[in-house]
Amino acid sequence: MHGPVLPFLQPKKSVNRYLLSVSLVKLKLIISYHGAAYQGWQAQKTGLGIQSVVEEALHRFCPQASRLCGCSRTDTGVHALGMVAHIEIPRQGLGMPPEKLRLAMNAHLPHDVRVVRATRVPLGFHARYDARRKQYRYRIWNHPAMNPLLNGLAWHVPVKLNRPAMQEAAAQFVGTHDFRSVASNRDYGYESTVRTLFRCEVRCQAENVIILLEGSGFLYKMCRGIAGTLIAVGKGKWEPSMIPTILRSKNRSQSGMNAPACGLTLHRVYYH
Repeated sequence: MHGPVLPFLQPKKSVNRYLLSVSLVKLKLIISYHGAAYQGWQAQKTGLGIQSVVEEALHRFCPQASRLCGCSRTDTGVHALGMVAHIEIPRQGLGMPPEKLRLAMNAHLPHDVRVVRATRVPLGFHARYDARRKQYRYRIWNHPAMNPLLNGLAWHVPVKLNRPAMQEAAAQFVGTHDFRSVASNRDYGYESTVRTLFRCEVRCQAENVIILLEGSGFLYKMCRGIAGTLIAVGKGKWEPSMIPTILRSKNRSQSGMNAPACGLTLHRVYYH
């Protein structure tokens, strides 16, 4: 008759995994923020990143917690409704249930940042590497007068846009392409500038125009480059049929401007 193998009788690697599993707790946080006052998600040497703000609130209650690991970076001025991050905390350092920790953190966060959900996840979960697709939404207010309730949350485009042309052009971005033409250069290079967009849609309701972008990953300022290009189509600069030619050029100067950061929101991240 065989009983369970005790930790001290298991191979060394198994013992290490066992000790890790009983000593650490991993939490998944879903974070919303208005990005106008911040230099993006990432902690910054100069300027203020959302990551640093949330970590400061977290360490008030869990000083032994690890650094936050986010699913993505957002640029300066970009917002998030569903940023996902994970943390690891020594079991003895978590003195309250995740939901109470969420409430406690929110009491010390600025009004433009909130943890909307905190749940325990398996130690193998990774906010960035386990993400299967991300959804961004870009908001445009298409009316001669700006809606003051949307200041800082939408790009004001006062001229009338050809919305059917924008919708036709958006469909040309769907699929696997080299998106170098609509992305900006970073300080470091990419292994590949090929990405897959599962959805690129232009949704219209009265003065509101929403560009929905959903993909496995995005290049630096790629969402804003696509939004700027679709606006150029809407203004009549290009026909929708020109989008494949623009993509094949692999030349940033051949596409539209980067749309302002204020209109872009990381809406949702999908996991298995």
